Amino acid sequence: MNRPEIYQAGVRDVAFGRGVKIVEPCNLYGCKIGDHCFVGPFTEVQKDVVIGARTRVQSHTFICELVTIGEDCFVGHGVMFVNDTFSIGGPAQGNRDLWRETVIGDRVSIGSNATILPVRIADDVVIGAGSVVTGDITSPGIYAGNPARRLLADK
Repeated sequence: MNRPEIYQAGVRDVAFGRGVKIVEPCNLYGCKIGDHCFVGPFTEVQKDVVIGARTRVQSHTFICELVTIGEDCFVGHGVMFVNDTFSIGGPAQGNRDLWRETVIGDRVSIGSNATILPVRIADDVVIGAGSVVTGDITSPGIYAGNPARRLLADK
């Protein structure tokens, strides 16, 4: 009978600010979480991720390496961050040199089940639920769709 390698989920080597609240089970390791943040259950925050002060990360969210999230942000349920763009036609398979970073500004709200590819998102942006962000967002506003586009204001 073959036995698998088993890795325990948990909270390891995390630099926590003051007043952080986490709801287990979650898998947080090698990351930095700022003052007064909230991290919901069934989340994974990988090494070298930085989450700014007063940011809320809801349940079932995956934040991979090379992601920085600003202050006063909201990350909805089931949001997925991606650092591998399959630039060689398939997965980088651990070749970190092929991964790309994501930088989220301050006061950004990301709706549930959005997917965020390696991009930069400006301050004061709202990403609609279920959106797929494939390119940089350089201006404040509301963005939605696949790929996410800026919604025009009513006139």
